[in-house]
Amino acid sequence: MRRFFTVGGRRLSYLDFGGPGRPLLALHGHYNEALTFAPLAAALAPRWRVIALDQRGHGESDRAHSYERDEYVADVAAFHRHLDVGPVAVLGHSLGGVNAYQFAARHADKVSALIVEDIGAVVDCDWSFTTRLPGIAPSREALAAALGAAAPYVECSFRQRDQGWGFSFDIADTVASQKALNGDHWNDWTSVTCPTLLVHGTHSDELAAGHAQDMVTRRAGSIRRVELPAGHVVHHDVPDHFAEAVTAFLHGPC
Repeated sequence: MRRFFTVGGRRLSYLDFGGPGRPLLALHGHYNEALTFAPLAAALAPRWRVIALDQRGHGESDRAHSYERDEYVADVAAFHRHLDVGPVAVLGHSLGGVNAYQFAARHADKVSALIVEDIGAVVDCDWSFTTRLPGIAPSREALAAALGAAAPYVECSFRQRDQGWGFSFDIADTVASQKALNGDHWNDWTSVTCPTLLVHGTHSDELAAGHAQDMVTRRAGSIRRVELPAGHVVHHDVPDHFAEAVTAFLHGPC
């Protein structure tokens, strides 16, 4: 079910996939939105109830004037307050992964377990793909054709506009967000204290194997690394294996 709440005068949207299970907050990456976690929500039900946020500037959430790190984390904190769920498991992919571990580091009392999907403690994002995205297309099929092999990864963000088909996100906003995501986030990563699962796609062009191992080595406390035969969007490439890894982890520390 789609729901909304307001923070700082902006409306944020989220999908509550429902069910009687324990809540799992999910944060998507760039080019995506809450709907990307529908297959995971189905796989984890009924034991876990996935509640996924459309992050600022994505999905049905309002665009923002800025996409800085602290502002994304403040949105997650507002989302948590709105849901009033107490300490909760949090999962994030890419952009959402950094948001998730920064939230866990800065609000340790609110996160019981953390799942980070294919993003590092140091991010060096290349936004050239974003600037090459097609503009308005005459049909959904034409937009998918213009994207080629990338289409399945972003199709949940396709939207029909008055002029034709485009995306739920703004291209210039996405570039601003990617620039703000870049940087050294080791301090936040090593400050996380809750049980953590780091999921690494072995064919990822975003997270190198050596850096993933370094993330495990430099973290104190309970942390597990899982490698899956996937690219950067692990939950899309191998959804069943991803759900199995998440389930096994959540059934342990939670």
